[in-house]
Amino acid sequence: MLNGVAFNQEFPVIEKSNQLYERTKNLIPAGTQTLAKGVTQYVNGVAPKFLVTGKGARVWDADGNEYIDFNMGIGPVSLGYNYDRVDNAIKRQLDNGITFSLMHPLEVEVAELINEVIPNAEAVRFSKGGADVTSAAIRVARAYTGKEKILCCGYHGWHDWYISVTTRNSGIPNQVQGLTNTFNYNDIEGLKNSIDDNTAAVILEPVVFEHPHDGFLEKVAQICQEKNVPLIFDEMWTGFRLSLGGAQEYFNVKADLAVFSKAVANGMPLSVITGKKEIMNLFDEDVFFFNTFGGEALSLAAAKVTIQEMKNKNVPSYLREKGKLIKEGYNDIVMKLGLDYTECIGMDCRTMVTFKESAADALLQKSYVQQELIRKGILWSGFHNLSFSHTDEEIFYLLKSYEEILPKLDRAIKTNTLAEKIEGIPVQSVFRKTSDFNMKPVTR
Repeated sequence: MLNGVAFNQEFPVIEKSNQLYERTKNLIPAGTQTLAKGVTQYVNGVAPKFLVTGKGARVWDADGNEYIDFNMGIGPVSLGYNYDRVDNAIKRQLDNGITFSLMHPLEVEVAELINEVIPNAEAVRFSKGGADVTSAAIRVARAYTGKEKILCCGYHGWHDWYISVTTRNSGIPNQVQGLTNTFNYNDIEGLKNSIDDNTAAVILEPVVFEHPHDGFLEKVAQICQEKNVPLIFDEMWTGFRLSLGGAQEYFNVKADLAVFSKAVANGMPLSVITGKKEIMNLFDEDVFFFNTFGGEALSLAAAKVTIQEMKNKNVPSYLREKGKLIKEGYNDIVMKLGLDYTECIGMDCRTMVTFKESAADALLQKSYVQQELIRKGILWSGFHNLSFSHTDEEIFYLLKSYEEILPKLDRAIKTNTLAEKIEGIPVQSVFRKTSDFNMKPVTR
């Protein structure tokens, strides 16, 4: 019998998922196109591996099991799966064509809309993925300043300039790694000590899960202005979720360039780079940034309706309201249970459950909670990536599930039986560090 969104006694049957996964071996390196969707991020043997359809905030796997999804495509599905207004716009455009031999009017219409809602979006260009536009921002900043070195804070994609500073840097020349360093979030002194006369840009995620303290973003902007270094906001997660105008609007801090992707087109592949004309105009002739699919019309049609829907229905406010229910609800549960090793953190629109190593291996704790949520028909990887389609009923069901699972987690930790409770291969770590790596040595 298929599992649904219920307190299922058994784990879902995932026979077809496993069969499909077997076909990836020796054919698809890593088995996935997106690391966060792959088998290493779920309890292998328990979790489904392939999804085939979705509606609202719910998805169905290859075997037909149903789940409430709190991952939402790892971010892009901001309104909901099969959201009628967006899908109808895609279908209408599909009847007229996808990619053309000349520009399409939607390029202008969506650029005008972004110019209207994003602060400092004096000029707008499109691409397909987040790494495309972060790399374009780095290149144009280097052209604008005539300098080379980059200071970054956060995660910025797979391209050489960034990934060279991580552990997954094979195939990248050593000289490239020497051009990028990191600084820690909320460490303004670290930024001051790292920025120098050859710094071409400072790029950071305005907020990941840690809140900015003591005017951190304002101070970053001030330092960049004083040093004549372009400030770039990587708004893949904050754009159109934190507020319609992203972190620049929410925190009232302006960046020279800002880049967006995940939430802008409700799952269609589109990325955006915006910023001051004096920098962006270098894309006219000096800096080459063009691609065949930048003006692909289905994604632009989806973006146009997605942004309009977010504006008309005040979607960011909805996400904050529902996310606050989850964050406060989770933390109330752990407080009542007296658990000091787990909490829910982050901005209300996107939160994360954390586990401390002081109690037990953090990945084992996460794995146990994940597998028990799967039993209850909830797809979860530690985050609450909310959409406009998540309902109060679904959120309260999640909290009720936490109420039942967390005492079991605590008992397993206290009886030292947590590892044996995991009924598959536990979740594995990834390289995604946002602090304390490839820091610039301080000159003394």
